[in-house]
Amino acid sequence: MRDFGDLYEQQYAVALFNVVRFEIEGGGGGQSQLLHRKDPLAGRNIFSGNLFQYLEENRKWRNRFVSVPSGYTINLYESKSAHDRGLHSKVSIDCAGYKALTSMEEYMELINDSLPGVKAKAGGVPFIKCPTNFPLILWHPYARHHHFCVMTEKEQKKWHAVLQDCVRHSNNGLSEEDPVQTPAFTDSVRLYRQAQGHYGTWDLMCGAPPQILANLVMETLQPELRDVIGPRLKGKMQQRQRNWMLISGAVYKQVLSQTNRQYAALVEASEAERAPLDARLRTDMDQLITSKEHVCSKIRALVLPKADQVLRTNVQPYISSILDALMEPTSRGFSEVRDVFFKELVDISKNSLNRGSKEEVGEQLERLSMLAFHPMKMQSCYEKMEQLNLEGLQQRFDVSSPSVFISRAQILMRQQMDNAVYTFEQLLQQSLKDQGEEDICKTIHKCQDRVIKKYDYDSSTVRKKFFREALLQIIIPYMLQQLAPSCTPELPRFKEMIFEDFSRFLLVENLYEEVVLQSVTKDTMMAVKEAAVQRKHNLYRDSMVLTNSDPNLHLLEDTPQVDWATNFGGDEAVGSMGSSTEGGGIGRRRRQVVSMIQLEGLPLPYESCLEVPGVELIPEEDIPESKDEEAEEELGPSEDPKSPDSVDEIRDLINPMLEVELPESEEKQADVVSGTEMTTGTITMEDGVQEQVTHVTTIVEDNPRRSVRDKSSPQTILRELMGSQKERVTEEEAAIQKAIEEMELAVQDEDGEQPAEASTAESDNDSQPQATDCGSRNDSGFQSPTNEGLNESESEPIKNGPNGEAKMADAVPVEPMFILGCFKREMFDLWGKLPENFFESFFIVFLIQFISFYSLPVI
Repeated sequence: MRDFGDLYEQQYAVALFNVVRFEIEGGGGGQSQLLHRKDPLAGRNIFSGNLFQYLEENRKWRNRFVSVPSGYTINLYESKSAHDRGLHSKVSIDCAGYKALTSMEEYMELINDSLPGVKAKAGGVPFIKCPTNFPLILWHPYARHHHFCVMTEKEQKKWHAVLQDCVRHSNNGLSEEDPVQTPAFTDSVRLYRQAQGHYGTWDLMCGAPPQILANLVMETLQPELRDVIGPRLKGKMQQRQRNWMLISGAVYKQVLSQTNRQYAALVEASEAERAPLDARLRTDMDQLITSKEHVCSKIRALVLPKADQVLRTNVQPYISSILDALMEPTSRGFSEVRDVFFKELVDISKNSLNRGSKEEVGEQLERLSMLAFHPMKMQSCYEKMEQLNLEGLQQRFDVSSPSVFISRAQILMRQQMDNAVYTFEQLLQQSLKDQGEEDICKTIHKCQDRVIKKYDYDSSTVRKKFFREALLQIIIPYMLQQLAPSCTPELPRFKEMIFEDFSRFLLVENLYEEVVLQSVTKDTMMAVKEAAVQRKHNLYRDSMVLTNSDPNLHLLEDTPQVDWATNFGGDEAVGSMGSSTEGGGIGRRRRQVVSMIQLEGLPLPYESCLEVPGVELIPEEDIPESKDEEAEEELGPSEDPKSPDSVDEIRDLINPMLEVELPESEEKQADVVSGTEMTTGTITMEDGVQEQVTHVTTIVEDNPRRSVRDKSSPQTILRELMGSQKERVTEEEAAIQKAIEEMELAVQDEDGEQPAEASTAESDNDSQPQATDCGSRNDSGFQSPTNEGLNESESEPIKNGPNGEAKMADAVPVEPMFILGCFKREMFDLWGKLPENFFESFFIVFLIQFISFYSLPVI
C-alpha cells in the first residue's frame, strides 16, 4: 500500500493535468442518436424471492428471503416479513469479482485449483452436501464463498440469470463521475502490476477501489500463505479444503478493512492538494504543453524504430485474427438486442389491435421500460457474447481470459437496449400528445421505425469503439513487455529535460506509454475501418452520418420518465401506484423488474426459516443435531454467519487441538499442574496417520475423587444394579413375572397337605383352588407387584388359614417331580408368548429360586 500510495500521488497530478487541458482546448466525441436515461432504476427492485442458503457456522441449509435492489447488492433476510418491516438484512453480498456457478463439479474444480497438493478424486464427495440437484454458488478466488440451492430447474435458471446480472453490474469498472480519481487509480494499478511483471489484462480489476486494492494485495499474499499454511492443514481432504476456504476468506476480510481505511486517507490527502495544483496548471498550461511535446519528440526518436519492428513482426499479422474473433460474437449479440426489442414492440402493437384495452397496453409499455434490466429476456443476447474464443491469441499476447471483453460487451448491450427503450418512450409520448390515442398501433409503428434506425447507427458506433479499445487492451501491454528490456533503461535520462516545476505533471513513464500508444493506434484504426466495409458485421462507415436525425430529440433527455400506468390506467392506476409499497396493482409490477417464481403445489414459506425438505437425511460429520439447533438459536437477527476473523481462530484451523485423557497415579497427581509447554513428538490418530505434536496443554480436573474407603461394598453395588435392572423391565419380563405369580399360587394351594399325598392331590387342586396371596423373596430382580415395599429381612406371611389368618410357612421338603409338573401345567398356555429357546433358561432360574425359598437340598 505504501508503494501504491506513491504511484497514486504521482498519477493524480497527471490526471488533473489532462482534465484541465481538455477543458481549455475542448473536444469530444460525436453525439449519439439515442437518448440516454440518467437513473433508469430509480425506485425499483431487480428481483426478490426465496432460496435456501448454506450456513457455515452450523453446516445447515436454511430458507432465506432474498431482495436485489437497484444497486445489485444481494440482501438476505430471515423472512419476507423481516424485509417488509425494514429490518437489517442478515447478509449483504457485493458480487464484484464473484462468479456464479450452477454445479458442484465446477465448484470443486475451482477449489482444487486454489489449493495445490490437495486434489479430490473424480466423483468424490464435496465438503458441502447440497440437498437438491439445483445448486447456486457464488465463488471468489479470495473472498468468502456463498452457497445456495433451489427446488426446481426453472428456479435455478432464473436465479442464475439474476446472479450473473449482479456480477456483471458489479464488475462494470469504476465510476466515471470523477474524471481525476478514476484515471489516476487505474493508471496506478496498471503501473504497479507492470512493476511486478504483469502486463496483460486483469480479471479482478472490478468493484470499488478498496476491493481492487484488496485483490491486488491478495494476488501477492495468497501464494505465500498457500505455501506456508497449505502443508500444515490437517484432517481429511474435504476438511482441509473447507479450512483453506475459511482462512482465505478471513484474510481477505482483514485485508479489505485495511485497504478501505488507507485508500480513504489517500484520497483525502490528494483532494486537499487539488485546488493549488489546479491553479498552477491553469497558469502554466502553455509552457507545460510545449515542454511535453519537446520531451515526447525525444522519446519518440528512441522508441519508434523499435516499436515499428515489433509491430510489423509480432503484431500486424494477428490483428485481423483478433478482430474477427471479437466481431463475430459481438455483432450477433447486438443483432439479438435489436431482435428482442423489435419483438416486444410487435407484441404491443398486436395487443393494441386485437384487444384494444388501454390498461393492458399500459402494462406492456410499463414492462417494456425495464426490458434492458430483465436478466431472463436479455439472456439470449448475453449468451451470444459468451461464445467469444481467443484461444491461441491469449498465450501469445498474455491475455488471462476473455471475461474482461465479454463483460464489457454485455454491459454495452444493456446500455444500448435501455437507450432504445427510453428513446421510444419519449417519442411515443410526444406523438400521443400531438396526435391523440385514436390509432395507437400506427403511432407505435412509426416510432418503432425511427428508433430502430437510430439503434443501428449507435450500435455501429459503439461496436467500433469497443473493437478499437479491445485491440489496444490486447496489443499495448504486449508491446510494452517486448520493449521494456531495451527502452526502459534509457528513460531516466529524459527526466533531465523536464523543469522541476513541471515534474509533478509530466512523468517520463506516462510520456513513454503515450508514444507507444500512438505507434499502435494507426494500425488499429485502419483494421477497424477495413472491417466496417464488410457487410456481414453490419457496421456503418465512419464517413456516414445519420442525416435525418431529430434535431430537437435531445431536448427530451431531461424529461421525467413516462408513467404508462397513469397514462393508460386512469385513477385506478394512480391509486395502485400510491399503494405500490404494499404490493398492490400495477405499481408492484413496476417496482420489480423480474416477476417472482410461484411453484404450483409448492407454496414458498415466506414467514419462516425452514430446513430444506429431506436435509435431515444427509448426516453432517461430527455435528450433533442438538448442538446445531442451539447454535442457530444463539444467532442474532442481524448476525452474519461466522468465519475465522481473528488470528487465533485461523491458527486453530492450521494446528488443530486434540484432547487426550491420560490416567495418573495418586502419587503423581500432586505434582501435575495446569499449563502449556512446548515439546516435540508424534501421536497416532484413529486413522493411523502420524501427526506432529508441538504443544501440550495439561488441564487438571477440579472434581474430587473418592478414596478407597469411600468405595461402596459389593453388596451395595449389586443392589444398585438390581434396582436399575428393575427399571428396564421389558414386556417379555412382565409376562415371565405373571407366570411366576400363578405358579407360586398353585404350589401354595397344596402347602397344608402331607408330602406323601402331594402326587395324588394334583387333580384336586385344579377343581378346588383357594384364594391365596403369596409373595416370595426375589433376589434376581423378578418381583411381583404384591411384594413391593417389603423389607428384605422380614418373612412374607402366607394367608392360607381357615379364617384367612397369617401363618408362617415352614420349610417343607417337596419332590422335584411336583415342581416340574406344576411348572409345565401353568406355563402350557403361555408357551406361545415366550421367546424361542427361552424355556430351558427360565426353568433353571425358577428352580433355583424355588429351592432357595423352601430350603430344599441342592442336588
